[in-house]
Amino acid sequence: MSQTDYYQILNISKSATDTEIKKAYRKLAMKYHPDHSKGDKHAEEMFKKVSEAYAVLSDKEKRHQYDTFGSTDFHQRFSQEDIFRNVDLGDILKEFGFGGQGGRFSFGGGSPFGGKQRRRAPVKGSDLVYELPLTLQEVAQGTNKTITFQHQGRNENISVKIPPGMITGKKLRLSGKGEQSGYGGPPGDLYIKSRVSADSVFTSEEYDLHTTITIRLSESLLGAQVGVPTIDGGELNLKIPPGTSHKTRMRLSGHGLPRMKGGTKGDLYVTVSVNNTKELTAEQKKIVEELAATGL
Repeated sequence: MSQTDYYQILNISKSATDTEIKKAYRKLAMKYHPDHSKGDKHAEEMFKKVSEAYAVLSDKEKRHQYDTFGSTDFHQRFSQEDIFRNVDLGDILKEFGFGGQGGRFSFGGGSPFGGKQRRRAPVKGSDLVYELPLTLQEVAQGTNKTITFQHQGRNENISVKIPPGMITGKKLRLSGKGEQSGYGGPPGDLYIKSRVSADSVFTSEEYDLHTTITIRLSESLLGAQVGVPTIDGGELNLKIPPGTSHKTRMRLSGHGLPRMKGGTKGDLYVTVSVNNTKELTAEQKKIVEELAATGL
């Protein structure tokens, strides 16, 4: 059952309430119970599946683990004994006159399917995610941050070294700083997830940076050397070829953000904005008219 969709088995939505989950189980348990199916192997298998689905989805912590990590990972964390621990199906089954044991299936502390279950490692506690805002400059150079978060019911301060290249969505793992396990296992982990803040000069796309510079009309026509800001506070010389049009984009290789692994950098893309002024002085207007007369 490592790929089982518990919500589909109970025919409920992922937003189903506790009442809706119990109602769905009641209906299906009545339909597939062995005392009704009289040797129908398919019905017996379905009874096992709906009982397991209810055992997971009716328990807040197990449902959270299942929703967070998915079916495959959930079954690596939980054995059958873990799934049915602290789950009492007897009260529901008694409503049908089946007694508390569900026919020949036992719903005690272990599996209702009979036989010994393979013991698995203690279930790890839930992981936590802390979203940390970073400036582009901090992403470019790395930084140290002190964060405050809730851990074991109290505020805890931790100093975190942020490596260069931690763009939006990248994570750092702090082992054992997550939620405590309710099943005797180790605590979960704390993940520091980055979110890059808006910048007044640059925008970013993965490891590439984008910026815009404005040049005069004469510079676009005749060409020029202009300064372009860099993320580290420096400046590069950019050659504007004669005849460069408005919104031309130019690439400066290797002047973007560093990658967390590999040591290489993204690129810096410069969009050229030509300042076509609407207001000319008398002298400028005269020169433009003379240029127009030459066919320019």
